[in-house]
Amino acid sequence: MLALQKVRPEAGLEFRDVEIPSVPPEGEVLIRVEAAGICGTDLHIAEWTPGYESMQSAMPVTLGHEFSGFINEVGANVARGLIGQRVTVRPSTTCGHCAACLAGHDDDCSNRKGIGIGRSGAFTSFVCAPARNCHFLPDSLDMEIAALTEPMTVCLEAVNTAEVREGQTILVLGPGFIGQGIAILARSRGAKVVIAGRDDRPRLELLRSLGFDFLIDGKETPLDRALSEYQPFDAIIEAAGVPALVNATLPFLKKRGIFTVVGIHPRPAEINLTQLVRMHQQIRGSYRASQQDWDATIAFLNDHQDVMRKLISHRFSLGSALEGFSVSHQRLASKVMLQIREPS
Repeated sequence: MLALQKVRPEAGLEFRDVEIPSVPPEGEVLIRVEAAGICGTDLHIAEWTPGYESMQSAMPVTLGHEFSGFINEVGANVARGLIGQRVTVRPSTTCGHCAACLAGHDDDCSNRKGIGIGRSGAFTSFVCAPARNCHFLPDSLDMEIAALTEPMTVCLEAVNTAEVREGQTILVLGPGFIGQGIAILARSRGAKVVIAGRDDRPRLELLRSLGFDFLIDGKETPLDRALSEYQPFDAIIEAAGVPALVNATLPFLKKRGIFTVVGIHPRPAEINLTQLVRMHQQIRGSYRASQQDWDATIAFLNDHQDVMRKLISHRFSLGSALEGFSVSHQRLASKVMLQIREPS
């Protein structure tokens, strides 16, 4: 079967033919992939930016960690009744036997591997995953939208970390998919949401079509002048991955406000710590969501399919995946979805 893989620790990806696993390992299932999304992590891996050196030991590794599909086969000690179930998968796999896992702190596992990063993922027709990482999908949920679950759990974790609640004014930096998802979730909690980007007209226009009125393009209006119309913000959520934005926007955060960082940055950020101290502000990092939040996210997606479908801006077959990467690099896309199984 065709698979899009990271083969060497340098820029670039390759298509390769790989074998379909005949029997999944013990405790795992074999999933027939229906849809898989391209995300910022995949772009970083393709470009081979710093921070992914640990992948070298897994190469060649198939990318893809945002996906949905059907359980096609099960390994030992997995109930055969799961065959045919519609699922999405938490990509963070844990060992189950290190000190953290035995203590019930799976997220601190010292042997954690990410599907599509440390072990092969879903940019292919079939992928293996631990049965305990699978989350079942309602029959009413479109499989493409179900493939948005993983990035939307990142958005939910960010909104929870920022303690967003009704009546607040929130600034979201970066109108990519994560920023869009954060904005949608924050609005659902009753917050007023301001979204800022730079040279991001297509994605900002999509947000406008979804009913967001407070949009800023830093290419057209200086950011500080635009933000002054809405300040102070109860919370700022940075999803752009631009280090300079942290110090540039902290002055617009209210006293005791929360600045949450979700973006992955290519270099350290310089911060005015004296200002931070005197304003009693907090800077928090946000990354993976809890297992419980996955089911909550699936329920949200199921209830908001009309909105979430609009975030899928481009669709490509697996064989055209590199074109999808190109579109994503140009920031023309909100979410590029690979349709792995061709419609019958």
